[in-house]
Amino acid sequence: MSEPVIDKTMLESLVEDTDAEFVNELINTFLEDSPLQIADMHQALADNNSENFRRAAHTLKSNSANFGAASLVEMAKELEKMGKENDLEDAKSKLAGLENAYTQVSGELKVWQDGEL
Repeated sequence: MSEPVIDKTMLESLVEDTDAEFVNELINTFLEDSPLQIADMHQALADNNSENFRRAAHTLKSNSANFGAASLVEMAKELEKMGKENDLEDAKSKLAGLENAYTQVSGELKVWQDGEL
């Protein structure tokens, strides 16, 4: 069995610790900001700017962790490391995989929101 795209128990815990409105705002912010981080990574690749690439990957990694999006976190972590090591050779193909994972995560988060509202 494959690993879940997001950790729904983590989302439920967030709701218990805060409230559903806060979690929905957190998700909306993630859905707005993450495409910007991905665009920043593409731009950093085009500019061969490993520091900007690392920073954008780090931000996406941290934000994805809020929702227990383990595979997205791991991919962003790997890209962050590539940026830190100034080794962007395979980054373009790995970034494509991260984009696919983000699409899955964003879809799951939207479904979760629809169930919560």
